This record gives sequence, structure tokens and C-alpha cells, in this order.
Amino acid sequence: QVQLAESGGHLVQSGGSLRLSCAVSGLSLNGRTIAWFRQAPGKEREGVASIGRGGRRTFYADSTRGRFTISVDLVQNTFYLQLNDLKPEDTAVYFCAAVRDQATFTEDLYLRAWIYPLWGQGTQVTVSS
Repeated sequence: QVQLAESGGHLVQSGGSLRLSCAVSGLSLNGRTIAWFRQAPGKEREGVASIGRGGRRTFYADSTRGRFTISVDLVQNTFYLQLNDLKPEDTAVYFCAAVRDQATFTEDLYLRAWIYPLWGQGTQVTVSS
């Protein structure tokens, strides 16, 4: 059974840091990209960062580049999202998702929710001002 399980969400003060985890089971990571998305109340799901090719390829949204870092532990089949310098506008439910790579996919496409068929349940991040 394929499962993506997020954890690590918490209430944190503005300027603080968190590390989110996405444990992947029942799925080979070869030829797949994992991405982190977030969704705030009343807003569309937004791509945050993606990682593929065994961790050798990463891509970030403009809103998070420089503050967030995506990484992978291939032994543990676990992906991470390090969130630094958090702001109240980062408050959202954070999801991880998996997709099989396609030759036609461009980097920015990997931050589009519609290409991902596999999703976790999400973890809540709340940043207080």
C-alpha cells in the first residue's frame, strides 16, 4: 500500500524554524519526484519545492527560495522540508506529493498540483506574529 505521511507541523512564532517530514512507503522513488505543497484557508494549493533524480534536482517557488530547503534521505525513504525565517503568511497545511517523472515535464511544472496523483494527508503549520 502506497503511503505518504507528513509530520512536523506545529505552532511557531514569526522568525522561527520547523522541519517537516514526509515518510514514503510502498513506492519506489526511482524515476519519481516528490514535492511539497501548501494550502492556506480560502486559497489554492501552492507548490513550495520539489526534489527528484535521487536528490540531485531541486526547484523552489519564488516565495520560498532562500528560506526553505528540501532534502531527502534515500535510505529512510523520507523527504524533508526545512522552513526557516517563518512568516505569518506561511501559515497553511503542508502536503507532500509524488509523481512519476515524464520527459515532457519542465521544472516549473513540478510545482503544479494537478500533475501529482499521490498525496499525503497534510500537516498544519501555524506562524504567529
